[in-house]
Amino acid sequence: MDTRTALLAAAAALLVAGAVGAVAAPDALTDPRATDEPPGRIDVAGATVAPGEVRGETAELRLGTDLRHRGGTVENVTVRHRAIGSESGLLVDETTVEVGDVDFEGERTVNGTVTVEREGGYRIETVVFADGQRREQQTTRVAGVAALTPDYADTQVGFTDGSVWPTVAVSVAEAGDGTATLSASVSVTNRGDEASDDVDLRLYLRQAESNVIAAEATETVGTVRPGRTDTVTATVEVPDGYNYYIDAALFDDDVLVDETQGVANLNPQETITANETVRDVAFSVEDFERDDVGGDGADGATPDGGPSDGATPGFGPLAALVALVVAALAARRRR
Repeated sequence: MDTRTALLAAAAALLVAGAVGAVAAPDALTDPRATDEPPGRIDVAGATVAPGEVRGETAELRLGTDLRHRGGTVENVTVRHRAIGSESGLLVDETTVEVGDVDFEGERTVNGTVTVEREGGYRIETVVFADGQRREQQTTRVAGVAALTPDYADTQVGFTDGSVWPTVAVSVAEAGDGTATLSASVSVTNRGDEASDDVDLRLYLRQAESNVIAAEATETVGTVRPGRTDTVTATVEVPDGYNYYIDAALFDDDVLVDETQGVANLNPQETITANETVRDVAFSVEDFERDDVGGDGADGATPDGGPSDGATPGFGPLAALVALVVAALAARRRR
């Protein structure tokens, strides 16, 4: 047998052996890449930030991270969130969410929270790890945290802000004997989507030039329907002949939630407007003495044993000195 014939016979023998092996073990010639899943891949498809619980000094930020997965299972996935001060660069808070093995198809949202101070802005860094190896990173910037309303002051009722309709309207209900009874009507509006709970309306009437509190009142603002405006009226008695600032405030469980100001002009010689100061006018402290101020001493005596003549303490000697000076000047002019 020549060499060519021998080679052809060997090749034929190899082909027969391969065919027999393929029949006996059909998986032997299968390409492993045709059946194995492609390696798993996970990345960040999006991120959201929403306010959570808002307290006096701090606020909770709720973080939603959209994870996109493709291919085979990605094991031991964790998502780490870090809140870093925008100006200081200091780490404020950090949290890690354990996701576990990821084998879902498409996207899924993983939720986490961080707590930050209500002052300043922040950079939220979100990192996705798989088996301790960094796979993906997302950065979100947050500003205006100070504008969030604390939960304890979150009420939909506030003073009406109108250009024509007055927020605080004052009328004189009665006058006489040096006093005036004022009726103050205050407008409040429910700006929310649900009926409001009860809140307290507190009023202070301050004499314009001295800031002395002449009277105060408290009324309850009942349920106000969504989008509606109600009027609450309070009656107070003050000395007449003076001008007053009317300071109005809304309190929800002793928390100040809104405030406004009006005026009552009872002095025909002078007028004032809200948030404006005018020149001094005649003022008598005696007009603003409160009935509940001072002791209950008998026989016209004060609690410290001194006489009581109804005058304001400390003004008697001064008034006498002024009278002596005036008398002396008058006598000198006559001479």
